[in-house]
Amino acid sequence: MLLKHSRKQPLFLSKGKMIKKPNRKKANRCVTGILSKYRKGFGFVAWDEKEKDIFIRQKYMGSAMDGDEVRVELFPADTWKGTSGIRIDEDYRPARPEGRILAVKKRKLTEIPGTLAILTSHQRTSKGQQKTFVVTPEGKAFPEDLFITSFQKIDHDSLHSGDKVLVKITQYPDRYRRAEGEIIDVISRWNEPGGDIKLIARSFGMREEFPHDARSEAIALKAEYVKHHRRLTQNEIRGRRDLRNEIIFTIDGEDSKDFDDAVSIGLLENGHYLLGVHIADVSHYVAEAGAMDAEAFDRGTSVYLLDQVIPMLPKELSNDLCSLKPGEDRLTLSLDVELDETGSVVSHEIYESVICSQARLVYDDVSDLLEGEIDAAPEDVVRKGILIGDYDKIEAALFMMQDLADLLAQKREARGSIQFDIEETAITLNEAGVPVNVGISERRIANRIIEEFMLLANEVIAEHFRWLEAPFIYRVHEKPEPEKMERLRVFLQSFDLPFRSSSDKVHPKTLSSILERVKGSPFENVINTVTLRSMQKAYYSTSCDGHFGLALDYYCHFTSPIRRYPDLMIHRIIKSVINDGPTGKSFRHYSQLVQPAADHSSTAERKAIEAEREVEKLKKAEYMSSRVGQIFDGIISGITSFGFFVELDNTIEGLVPIEELFDDYYEFIPDQYLLRGVGTGQCYQLGDRVVVIVESVDLRKREINFCLS
Repeated sequence: MLLKHSRKQPLFLSKGKMIKKPNRKKANRCVTGILSKYRKGFGFVAWDEKEKDIFIRQKYMGSAMDGDEVRVELFPADTWKGTSGIRIDEDYRPARPEGRILAVKKRKLTEIPGTLAILTSHQRTSKGQQKTFVVTPEGKAFPEDLFITSFQKIDHDSLHSGDKVLVKITQYPDRYRRAEGEIIDVISRWNEPGGDIKLIARSFGMREEFPHDARSEAIALKAEYVKHHRRLTQNEIRGRRDLRNEIIFTIDGEDSKDFDDAVSIGLLENGHYLLGVHIADVSHYVAEAGAMDAEAFDRGTSVYLLDQVIPMLPKELSNDLCSLKPGEDRLTLSLDVELDETGSVVSHEIYESVICSQARLVYDDVSDLLEGEIDAAPEDVVRKGILIGDYDKIEAALFMMQDLADLLAQKREARGSIQFDIEETAITLNEAGVPVNVGISERRIANRIIEEFMLLANEVIAEHFRWLEAPFIYRVHEKPEPEKMERLRVFLQSFDLPFRSSSDKVHPKTLSSILERVKGSPFENVINTVTLRSMQKAYYSTSCDGHFGLALDYYCHFTSPIRRYPDLMIHRIIKSVINDGPTGKSFRHYSQLVQPAADHSSTAERKAIEAEREVEKLKKAEYMSSRVGQIFDGIISGITSFGFFVELDNTIEGLVPIEELFDDYYEFIPDQYLLRGVGTGQCYQLGDRVVVIVESVDLRKREINFCLS
């Protein structure tokens, strides 16, 4: 007999007059985690570091998307069917917990950038032809096309197919409903050069424009500078060491606009070198906890996307007030390092300064001079730069810098610093943003001089503040994992390269000696690339745990505060010690700030690298799309179960699918990094030279497919 009604479930009166719930199975366990969703529709939910991820089949996905925080019901263990048949990132995963998504607790994506397509129906209405607006999202995070159902302050009549737009998601897709949204912003027009790069930047949450309050701070600083006839005031200079009459100059790329480091050199009476590294004092202008500081923290780093820059700071600072332009007085933080005739550090001094750069030199011009390719004439050395000071003194300084840089490089190599000679891509775009050439970027003597000086400065600063036991942000590169080193050992054996070290006690010198042995060989780039992939990723930390790749106990990033937030934070700490001493109050203050800055900057750096790679992949695919059917020489750079990758001489990489190997049935032997024909014994392995034909290019996926010639 029914005694009481409940919205959830009824209660029943038993024979013993006791009220009890109906007999039901025990409810399954529910947990909360972050979903990683794959293109084929399935996904995994990470919910506990000590537990395996939960496998979610497509039919149990609901409307959840990649990155969402979800609530999951775990199925009983005896119902798990295993996931060994699902291929993910070339691996096969073992059986693991399974479940279904009950609810989405927090969406990762609420807005998505994409490319607009306007579909016109043949049916006519009272308002004319019926139009359907569809946006194809950029990137892999949202695999569904979005149907546009509304517009926010956007005149839909002004839109064209090919426009890059930002869409607010109003309905998430599931098995029964399509994805819908409203256009809230136009990123670029269909025919606008560079629109595709802007779209990729927005897909990573990056935009060049700054918030109003941050931009207002920058404009106010610029206006104050202009008010004083573009001169520093006496209050700004007071207390700083005046270096404006010293031979100090910058060496940068031809297209650089933010010059944050300048150098000087001299010989002391004892024959020692005195190297000066002078870094823009960005912290003087970016007030801690101000609007610019908050935005710089959020961005973490400047991002360089070929011919476009997403700066960390507004251009009023990055390209003007803080940029060490020739002939203009600038506030700097200077490091003087005394080095003996072997390149060993004898002493150092850190201080606030004011400089006036004597020249804006360009890498290629300086390299031409030092490599003897041009006459030592001012007009030759500064073809693309600007000369303000005494050329003869600058020329003498350049040759002295070359001598010191050679000493520093020898010391670095002697201690086992790993020098990865991986060819970097140089992509040339025309005015329409179309790639017209893809080649290899040269690292010449001038680049190496500045690199050696900055490495030294970063090491000296890190060691100084480690011994002060100050709160600080270090650059850390951990030892490689033993498992990765063991796989590298097996790989190197296929090239008859000995790996004389235990996998858990590898010294950088072991790896650097291997890379030195393969210099100039056909497979140099492949071995460099595989060795680099075997390394851990460097990151920012408040703990001084050393840099494995550089074979250093102390390392930080101090030399680029215009484009890296950790450098800016380090400058503030340095200046607090210079002005107030290593006080407990200052240390307590920065001890609360360095950890969040290190963690967030590491994340921002990884995101920037990923965005740069996506842009590079897009432009390489675009370059090859007009070369379908052409023949190229290349080298096998990667082996998988579904084919092998071939890298062309211009660094462009494409896949030869295994189904394109018609002469035999090939099996993948991962330990030996090769594909072997079962019948013929024909092998394809890393480092082999092959001739390929460009078969197809998918611009949306940024994939290039080859077939053997």
